[in-house]
Amino acid sequence: MAVHKLILDDAFDEVLYTLIAIHCRLEDYRLAYLLNKYLGITLSRKPSDLDFKNGQVSYSIYEWEDEKQLITWSLVSNICKTEELQKSNNTSLFDNQEKITKTFQLLPEYKTVNYFLKIDNEFSSSKEKYILDSILKIPQIATAYSVDSKQLKSKENLIFN
Repeated sequence: MAVHKLILDDAFDEVLYTLIAIHCRLEDYRLAYLLNKYLGITLSRKPSDLDFKNGQVSYSIYEWEDEKQLITWSLVSNICKTEELQKSNNTSLFDNQEKITKTFQLLPEYKTVNYFLKIDNEFSSSKEKYILDSILKIPQIATAYSVDSKQLKSKENLIFN
């Protein structure tokens, strides 16, 4: 009897989305407001943040579902800073505890990026260029550029639902 083997690995890799990296020093709510203003969208904060490592690391996320074009826009922070208390090993008269700040990235291969704008639809190059040009018109943004999703090592971190 012949055995037929179906390989479905490549069928699920083709998720179509546009990913834009944004470098700026703005707070997340301020950036969401400015993107709403310049792009004509309506990003709003989700009730819960993205949690990784059992709630130890969380990233703020803003989302808007365009029901006319069936597109979901997501703005997510790439950097999470946490503070931990660490006891010093020195035996002294005073018990010292040091605060250590640890930094985590949603996409570790892009350590300097502050935010990512993920658009769940692959646009034509002219539409993507229009979106990038609109983002770059915001004076508080240092730079923004498209990220090739095929080159990402940690694609699974971009699954928000």
